[in-house]
Amino acid sequence: MKTQFHWQQLPPIPDREGFAAPIAGVSGGALIVAGGANFPDKKPWEGGKKIWYDTAFVLERPDGTWRGGLKLPRPNAYGVSLTTPDGIVCIGGADAQRHFNEVFLLRWNGSELTVKPLSSLPKPLANSCGALMGQTVYIAGGIETPDATRAMKNFWALDLSKPDVRWQELEPWPGPARMLAIAAVQDGSFFLASGTDLSSDAQGKPVRTYLKDGYRFTPGKGWKHIADLPHPTVAAPSPAPVADGKLLILGGDDGAQVGTPPTEHKGFPRDILAYDTKSGVWSVAGQMPVSRVTVPAVPWLGRTIIPNGEARPGVRSPEVWSLSAEP
Repeated sequence: MKTQFHWQQLPPIPDREGFAAPIAGVSGGALIVAGGANFPDKKPWEGGKKIWYDTAFVLERPDGTWRGGLKLPRPNAYGVSLTTPDGIVCIGGADAQRHFNEVFLLRWNGSELTVKPLSSLPKPLANSCGALMGQTVYIAGGIETPDATRAMKNFWALDLSKPDVRWQELEPWPGPARMLAIAAVQDGSFFLASGTDLSSDAQGKPVRTYLKDGYRFTPGKGWKHIADLPHPTVAAPSPAPVADGKLLILGGDDGAQVGTPPTEHKGFPRDILAYDTKSGVWSVAGQMPVSRVTVPAVPWLGRTIIPNGEARPGVRSPEVWSLSAEP
């Protein structure tokens, strides 16, 4: 039976541009979107400067109004944010100068945001991906510094049930290093898909190699290579939602428009790729009304929320989209 996708727009973030790579998750029953980066004055090809933000917004119900006037401890974008029963675990990230190794728990108590420090990462990290399996956070890939020309091949775990425990460095997947990959959890396993490796060109600038391989990690059993994706899906919303036993990768950058002048970019692909964890087969399950990259996917009230993200290189959107998927 084919999965049915139902898309709906929620109130947009009250910002003209919207944000790429914000912190996003659910705490106290409310949707939180905080931090992120954009180009508020001019686009990058016009000489515009990227700005990182510490602003935070709270939406307490889908038909409500965003509450502003809230702040993070400092600007932060391009980290990993995961919803847990205790709040939003915010991992790494970056500002205009550096990448962070800090990890903290962000909570909404109905009137204010609070921050509780957690165990720091072994290294600074941005453009990573991660997911929560049981009470353990898994993090894979990323880059250590803003000017990196090599992606990382790191696989780290943090058991949230043990308050004083530190991050464990686990055996990484057998494929290439990567950043901007997609993570997911299903059937007691952590999945890692796509992303891009990095190398340096003759001028020492980073060059991307788009990947379409995928891997499954099962505690106690290690890594297993799964079928390659039909095409790369770099920076798609992560962690990938699951519906009817299938992982859903929502759009992403397939690399087909690399080198296209930014004013001629047609936007990112809108395919929804589905991976059946039982049969091990990928398929194209549907199409999105829009495509957004560098944005978290947030589970909220039985739906998956895509809060902002990049519509095309250098262009953000303040829109907030909601997806429900039914067999």
